[in-house]
Amino acid sequence: MIGDHKDYSATPLWKKLGIIEGARVRVLDAPDDFAPALSALAPIPDGVTFLTRTGRDLDVIVAFVRRASQLRRRFEPLTRAIAPAGRLWIAWPKKAARVDTDVDFALVQTTGLAAGLVDTKSAAITDVYQGLQFVRRRKDRPR
Repeated sequence: MIGDHKDYSATPLWKKLGIIEGARVRVLDAPDDFAPALSALAPIPDGVTFLTRTGRDLDVIVAFVRRASQLRRRFEPLTRAIAPAGRLWIAWPKKAARVDTDVDFALVQTTGLAAGLVDTKSAAITDVYQGLQFVRRRKDRPR
């Protein structure tokens, strides 16, 4: 609806990413410009753990990609690593950033949908990177 558009620019990054109390989070291949964005995560909810290795049942994964081959190679393992109600964020350089990339919104969305996930949110992760969030359909989550 026109006029009902919400402005999320003031929303803390941790909240945009869906990081909640006690979350297990993994960030992969973060660019240098993500360091200032990480400081924007503070103060994060209590009990959040940032993991340095991908494990299983992660609540939030943020994976930065610049190449389509990298996206395709990593997507399935990342899908397996998220918890049933977990969030997988794929971040790629915005066109306006003028970064050498062959990844765009359509490729990221198509890759996620082909893997059986649904995209539920898009957000600026940094000044250079845009992100698309994927989750499992409720009917596909283990009970």
